[in-house]
Amino acid sequence: MTTRTDTSASPLIESRADLLAIFAGGEKPRDAWRIGTEHEKFVYRVSDHRAPSWEEPGGIRDLLTGLTEFGWKPIEEGGKIIALSGADGTISLEPAGQLELSGAPLANLHLSCQESGRHLEQVKAVGDRLGLGFLGLGMWPDKARADLPIMPKGRYDIMLRHMPRVGTLGLDMMLRTCTIQVNLDYSSESDMVKKFRVGLALQPVATALFANSPFTDGKPNGFKSFRSHIWEDTDPARTGMLPFVFDKGFGYERYCDYALDVPMYFVFRDGRYIDAAGQSFRDFLDGRLPALPGERPTRADWTDHLSTAFPEVRLKSFLEMRGADGGRWGRICALPALWVGLLYSDSSLDAAWDLVKHWSIEERESLRHAVPRQALDSPVPGGGTVRDLAAEVLAISSAGLSERAQINAAGDNEGGFLDPLRDVVKSGKTFADRLLDRYHGEWNGDVGMVYREYSF
Repeated sequence: MTTRTDTSASPLIESRADLLAIFAGGEKPRDAWRIGTEHEKFVYRVSDHRAPSWEEPGGIRDLLTGLTEFGWKPIEEGGKIIALSGADGTISLEPAGQLELSGAPLANLHLSCQESGRHLEQVKAVGDRLGLGFLGLGMWPDKARADLPIMPKGRYDIMLRHMPRVGTLGLDMMLRTCTIQVNLDYSSESDMVKKFRVGLALQPVATALFANSPFTDGKPNGFKSFRSHIWEDTDPARTGMLPFVFDKGFGYERYCDYALDVPMYFVFRDGRYIDAAGQSFRDFLDGRLPALPGERPTRADWTDHLSTAFPEVRLKSFLEMRGADGGRWGRICALPALWVGLLYSDSSLDAAWDLVKHWSIEERESLRHAVPRQALDSPVPGGGTVRDLAAEVLAISSAGLSERAQINAAGDNEGGFLDPLRDVVKSGKTFADRLLDRYHGEWNGDVGMVYREYSF
């Protein structure tokens, strides 16, 4: 989740134009489009697979402190180090200590993958000293909520109190899941709309291709992507497939109205988070927020608030693709490759839209609901399965990457980053299927073997 790195003064919102400015301000010419890759991983003690706390010797605090040896600068909250900033973006903590890199905006996938490689080398170097390992899955395979520590971040205290009021699985989302995401640019409002629609409609395909969370509490949970299922019962006011995105006339104005109607979590003032859970940003605009009576919001408050909506695709000053489970090295590079190939080529974007533009709201919702359990076997509108559709999607993405002609020193374009996904489609086996095969085979029902075979 977003970590505030700028605590300087921010101007007050004077009009609706200030709310819309964050979206319009994201418009960039094609040659300025960038790729921002985000990926999370679970941190565990090598000796006993326990999730370390922030404060214990050799725990999360010491991991962050150790990473400053590589030039990362500490970010503190309440005198405690809770994140790092540097040339490769931001390293932050999810609520139970999941470690996230929010990478810098980069020009091509070669650079993005190199960035991820540097990050993993650094965390492994520090982890080796501290006796820590790092696991690439979509959900803790063997940890109950009670087994997990809570990081010292004020916004998480507020969210942990609020989640049980609005859904049954929100605490699992916060404490027990990891994801891979990519942030992508747009050139205009109409370009944003088309990318948003394609991204939403095809997000279930990404969920199936990256399905990697088949275990809960040490045993199979009946899902291929339980992480994705968790989002179906986290908080309906701020999650989902956003059917209004497909309405005629959708644009910045309509997304702004949606975001204004998402209930608030907090307001950040004087270095601390003030609980505003369930309150209205519209009231805040009028100076009637119960948590801060008489005060009106700043532009930074609006930016914070936009980060508390969790739909399958999210708009800020860029578009976030949010449907994939966490995974290991090759999958971190494959997720941005999939979406860059689809969305950064006009011909690929048109071809992808042709695949989905006739789907109804009900068909999109049905596919979203089916994929967490059935993954590649989910039926798609018009016939066939997600596996069939994924083959078409990968072909379109591959063509888009070839068109970009971003060549590295070895003479390779970006298409090779799709290989892990091509293997999924060719074999018909998701990452979750392979984990389940191991569990029922040579692991003899011991999910603890995942630490030995699926760590970074």
